[in-house]
Amino acid sequence: MKLTGKNYIAGTISSEGKTTFKGVNPSDASELPTTFYEATIEEVNEAATKAHEAFAIYRKKSGKEKALFLDAIADEILNLGDTLIERCSAETGLPAGRMISERARTMGQLQLFATVLREGSWVDARIDTAIPDRQPLPKQDIRYMQKPLGAVGVFGSSNFPLAFSVAGGDSASALASGCPIVVKGHPSHPGTSELVAMAINKAAEKTNMPKGVFSMVHGASVEVGMAIVMHPHIKAIGFTGSTRGGMAIFNAANTREEPIPVYSEMGSTNPVFILPEALKERSEDIAKGLTNSVVLGTGQFCTNPGLVFLNKDENVAAFQKQTVKHFESVDAAAMLNKGIKSAFDNGIEYLVKNKDSVTLIAKGKTSSEGFKGSAHLFETTAKSFIENHFLEEENFGPSTISIIADSKEELLAAAKKMKGHLTATLFGTENDLKNNTDLIEILEQKVGRLIVNDYPTGVEV
Repeated sequence: MKLTGKNYIAGTISSEGKTTFKGVNPSDASELPTTFYEATIEEVNEAATKAHEAFAIYRKKSGKEKALFLDAIADEILNLGDTLIERCSAETGLPAGRMISERARTMGQLQLFATVLREGSWVDARIDTAIPDRQPLPKQDIRYMQKPLGAVGVFGSSNFPLAFSVAGGDSASALASGCPIVVKGHPSHPGTSELVAMAINKAAEKTNMPKGVFSMVHGASVEVGMAIVMHPHIKAIGFTGSTRGGMAIFNAANTREEPIPVYSEMGSTNPVFILPEALKERSEDIAKGLTNSVVLGTGQFCTNPGLVFLNKDENVAAFQKQTVKHFESVDAAAMLNKGIKSAFDNGIEYLVKNKDSVTLIAKGKTSSEGFKGSAHLFETTAKSFIENHFLEEENFGPSTISIIADSKEELLAAAKKMKGHLTATLFGTENDLKNNTDLIEILEQKVGRLIVNDYPTGVEV
């Protein structure tokens, strides 16, 4: 199966632009085969226009027809076989086993939406019947159901090249809803993106979908993404990535003559709270498990635990020594691309320079090969965390900050100060949890998932 490096626009391939780039293996910084063509503004316009035209047909497809389409996409992704796994591993530095697991997850998402489509209740159909003789005024008949918005722009993520990319969750949900999609493939894995685009095109042909139901454009520049966001035929955006990138898209979408919704998953530092009895009973196990969670996938999970809260007592010093030992033994590992590695290094440098606010207490092994990142463990006080807002900001990669409170009151104050996050984790005994209901109540207002006695990188989504 040969890659073309071209853009996939409504069932055809196109390479009108002069700007090109290549995929890079982050393990050794070597360029991979195939030159990819960045989409021109005209190609983006054509993709959006074709999606708009397809919407008139696709929105009328039955749940069963759309379900067949989604199932067919899953089948065609599987049919790509080892070609997909090998290219994906080469472009991301992630092991083949991880890619096989993520392929299964991606297929499962598509199949789940297909199941929901066949069942049908997702449309939330309601009939609020009339009451013509109601006093003082008659009540009208009101009918309600979910309807598709129109063409949706989808931005693939860097860290999940299958499950949050061309045929990922955003794409699956949009297609299930009856919305054609225009996907901007992530420039870190353009070959993977093209292979999946081939699979979607085959599925669309097999299930008799309109040509414009799917397009995928390449782009290493901001301009390609913004052309999608600002096109009047695009009616919503799905985005997974950095806070900076997500906010730029959100702000642009709201400057349009017709503002559109932006559904985004952005940066999160996923605080972990280790409560006193749990720390006393399971210090070594938690230290080891926490380290493994921080460095899983070289820290490039959206649920990576970037903050660890402890209430100062006689067990904290021993726990920190154990965690330091584990961090120092971690091998450097490939980050997803040069830009992510550079941003991570800059974030580490910024923290190291701010010695009055935070202290580096452990560093993993280093490597100059490719774009490999090293584990870093910092320590600060709850007082410093409350006073310095930058300590809560995500540094995407294998690092975390231990935050030590002098009292429970200070711990609660730090929790109240936090912004919203995807997850929060509590390690505690039954007594710990009973004695910290006030902390739990705070966290319930701050996060989407509250995890007890497990690590956030394993949370189901």
